Amino acid sequence: MPTMRTISRLILRESSASSPPRWLSTVTGKATAETQPRRRSVLFNKVVRAISDASIADIFNKWVDQGNEVTRYDIRDLSIHFRSRKNFQAALQIYDWMESIKLKIQNTDQAIRISLLWKVEGLASAERYFNSLQESEKTIKTYGALLNCYCNDKVLDKALQIFEKMKVLNYLSTLNYNNVMALYLSMEQPGKVVDLVQEMEENNIALDPYTYNLLINSYGAMKNFDAVEGVLEKMKINNVECCLFTYGNLATIYFNSGLHEKANDYLETMEKMKLQPKKDGFEACHTLIRLHSEMNNLSGVNRAWEAIKSAFPKPKNLDYLIMLLALSKLGDQENLEKLFEEWEKGCSEYDFRLPNVLLGYYLSRDMIDKATSLYESMLKSRSGYNLKSLDLFATLSMKNRQIDLALEYLEMGLDKARKLNHEWFPTDETTKLFFDYFEENNDAGRYEKFVQSMKKANRLDSALLNKKAKDAES
Repeated sequence: MPTMRTISRLILRESSASSPPRWLSTVTGKATAETQPRRRSVLFNKVVRAISDASIADIFNKWVDQGNEVTRYDIRDLSIHFRSRKNFQAALQIYDWMESIKLKIQNTDQAIRISLLWKVEGLASAERYFNSLQESEKTIKTYGALLNCYCNDKVLDKALQIFEKMKVLNYLSTLNYNNVMALYLSMEQPGKVVDLVQEMEENNIALDPYTYNLLINSYGAMKNFDAVEGVLEKMKINNVECCLFTYGNLATIYFNSGLHEKANDYLETMEKMKLQPKKDGFEACHTLIRLHSEMNNLSGVNRAWEAIKSAFPKPKNLDYLIMLLALSKLGDQENLEKLFEEWEKGCSEYDFRLPNVLLGYYLSRDMIDKATSLYESMLKSRSGYNLKSLDLFATLSMKNRQIDLALEYLEMGLDKARKLNHEWFPTDETTKLFFDYFEENNDAGRYEKFVQSMKKANRLDSALLNKKAKDAES
């Protein structure tokens, strides 16, 4: 659900710096302000370049030993850099270093550290750190950070327990209510969202656009479409902007409920609105492409793609991916191949998700020659294959009767899946190809290797796969 993801990104906000020690200084004075960007840039580049070979603590300590300062801006910029790239381990090292030198860090830093500990080490680690804080440090920010952890992990009892305590402490905020409501919605309790919105209104806690969208989603889940439209009217009365995000949300709700004409009305409304770079334009276009493709509307898909290219001259990998998926679903092979070639020529970072779309398209239509040619091209990339790639490679190998190669990709994928804790690999379709082969061929050695690999990965648990295994053995 897009609302849940968006809200979770807004949990922690940077606050202004207080007065740290000399060597962790803020910017004060004109002279300092003029020189600060140069010093910050030097340290920033040192850390980013060396992070794979040295710990951040070592880099910071060496920097300080050389008579330099680690500024609040350095901390902020590096933290944002690593968190935005989902390198939470590196971001956590920054805050670990701050704690290790007994620095009196800000409450915002502590809240961010709770979030990072949860992401890197798990919920128990985040709880231990929160419990270690002094009572004066258990503020709306640190309570809010822990609440966010509970909500994201869907630990309802603990989330409600801490939420009730925050109410007693008067740590009430729109954001905290939004998190709990998103949790209820993810656990299919939409009625609770309606109750919490009423509670917010009774306590004069402002409803923001995310609150309204959560309420829209809740009424949508309950199939109360009059109430959905009522929320939209309420937003207009309260001068809350009905943005692209909201209209995309409405279109999705109506489409998923089978009300395609109503969904199309909101898609048309979205197309009339101006896209704003770096705001919600990307997500709006993605919604347009996805829903138009679901409704088999190729012209709508193409209009949305042109809107992306007009507003954002250099589309990102994700934009290409969503467009490729749409063209694949619509069976537009000519434009699918053209778009893939366009991406491949201009991409700065090879993303296996994109060729996977084209390879999957070819395989689903038994276009083995084209699939083999693309596969050989993919092998030339230096990037690591993702699980979907390995599943497709195994499928292609089976269709080419290259059984040993297929088993090799199966092993690679199962090993990767174990490390990532993914249970879907290989897909049932790929698994069926293996069983079909063994049913048709007396190949006891390879069959035993296949079954042992699948058993080790707990991929023979379903009744269907067990039956297939027994049939192949008989």
